[in-house]
Amino acid sequence: MAGGYVYVLTNRPNGILYVGVTSDLVRRVYQHREGFVDGFTKRYGLKRLVYFEHFEDIRTAIQREHNIKHWPRAWKVRMILATNPSWDDLFPTIAQ
Repeated sequence: MAGGYVYVLTNRPNGILYVGVTSDLVRRVYQHREGFVDGFTKRYGLKRLVYFEHFEDIRTAIQREHNIKHWPRAWKVRMILATNPSWDDLFPTIAQ
């Protein structure tokens, strides 16, 4: 089984949060940023990648996404702040 990523997008620091899962993080975040993905992220302009985790097995990533989506917002914010306290856009660091 191929690996996967769980990622969090936002529109601004401490803004609206979206949790997703993908097998190709660079491609998927690029699609969100360019508006190719209809729905929640496009509607709210969520283009800033503020958090991601890599997993060796996509099934583990899917389970982690499911768990995070059910967390209270405060837990998600704390998770982001632990690794990205300034809410920097991490896309440039992965798209090189």
